[in-house]
Amino acid sequence: MAVRIHIAAAILALVFTVVHASNPSPLQDFCVAVPDANAGVFVNGKICKDPKLVKPEDFFFPGLNKPGSTANPLGSNVTAVNVNQIPGLNTLGVSLARIDFAPYGLNPPHIHPRATEVLFVLEGTLVVGFVTSNPGMNMKNKLFTKVLNPGDVFVFPQGLIHFQFNQGHSNAVAFTGLGSQNPGVITIANAVFGSDPPISPDVLTKAFQVGNNVIKKLQSQFWWDNNYP
Repeated sequence: MAVRIHIAAAILALVFTVVHASNPSPLQDFCVAVPDANAGVFVNGKICKDPKLVKPEDFFFPGLNKPGSTANPLGSNVTAVNVNQIPGLNTLGVSLARIDFAPYGLNPPHIHPRATEVLFVLEGTLVVGFVTSNPGMNMKNKLFTKVLNPGDVFVFPQGLIHFQFNQGHSNAVAFTGLGSQNPGVITIANAVFGSDPPISPDVLTKAFQVGNNVIKKLQSQFWWDNNYP
């Protein structure tokens, strides 16, 4: 009995060692190894500035009180504030964004591959929602949706498809906090139908169970990106 306990303890210790030895989650889409260090870039963060040269401006971003332009086909504008706008966010694991909506404006279905998002509605009424990952056989992905009013908060779990739609007759404004200094964004329609080079119509007609003419029409149109620095 004592031998079994010792074996179990050893296995648990090995498991915890492996867990603690794992790499941190990547902050970019991929990292291809190179033999020459001078030909590479730093992974999971930017090159750090000498602390003696750091300035208050490295932790500062102005103008988030100003609305972004919603004069586009989606009627929305995402003003991101991440490590690319505030260098001091590097390695800190947080960022935020302002989202402006024209009446019936949409922040289309998208995912953040590296962050959970918490959304706060400041003005207007938004219909928001996210869809779960693929469930078991013969089961459908579940939609969690809610109508939000000023002061309401909603959480979008990391990596799940989600959206925000302004169903009101007036403008709407929301702010989001994200659990990464570089959360990334993949807009579903843009990625599937607007990739370069395009995905083969043979793949998409099979995947979406529609005719080839439908896929070609979708691939030929311009897919708007409403994300701005």
